[in-house]
Amino acid sequence: MTGQTQSTMAITLADKIRQRIIEEQLPAGHLLMTEGQLAEEYQVSRTIVREAVSRLRALGILDGKQRKGLVVQRPDFIQLLSDSIPLLATSQADERELKMLRYVLEVGAIELAVKNATAMQLDRLDAIVTRMEKSIETQQWEQAIELDLAFHSLVLEMTNSTYVAGMQQVLAQYFQTISEIDRSEPEQKRRIIWEHSELAAAIRNRDLEHARVMIRMQFHGFV
Repeated sequence: MTGQTQSTMAITLADKIRQRIIEEQLPAGHLLMTEGQLAEEYQVSRTIVREAVSRLRALGILDGKQRKGLVVQRPDFIQLLSDSIPLLATSQADERELKMLRYVLEVGAIELAVKNATAMQLDRLDAIVTRMEKSIETQQWEQAIELDLAFHSLVLEMTNSTYVAGMQQVLAQYFQTISEIDRSEPEQKRRIIWEHSELAAAIRNRDLEHARVMIRMQFHGFV
């Protein structure tokens, strides 16, 4: 058996196991079976089983329990994304794609943010803008960048979607910030504060159209 054939069989087996978990609705913590039992049931070699199981472990779908066998796990989507992005962004084209992903994510989520933002979240957003303005005025660039990240993270948190908020965190941390605040001219720095302040006000006023305009403006030149 060639290495390519073995790899193909392992991929096929991994997909069968994954489909079985879905179809039988096996919960996290469910004891599936041993590698030996899988080999017998699917009529393949232990080598193929080990490779298939290794693939599923890498995705967080299976885990091994000593002397018991393989246990079903619930994959951590956000962690998988976080681990994968540095490996995905190996060229300028990849980086452009990731920038486009973040743009679509934030612009697309603003409607939910406007609809679902709580009074406490709105107060936190205003507080971040105030702190960001002070940081820029005192030239504390690192803190200003961190606050920019916190601002956008909170906007996405307002969607009430764990995946949306988590993806934004991963992407924003990868890019650090939308604009290079510390290299901005004084007029541009004032504009950065104005944009964040206007977006916060639009969300507080439940003004979707203005919020859409402001979020797009923040990404001007980003994609």
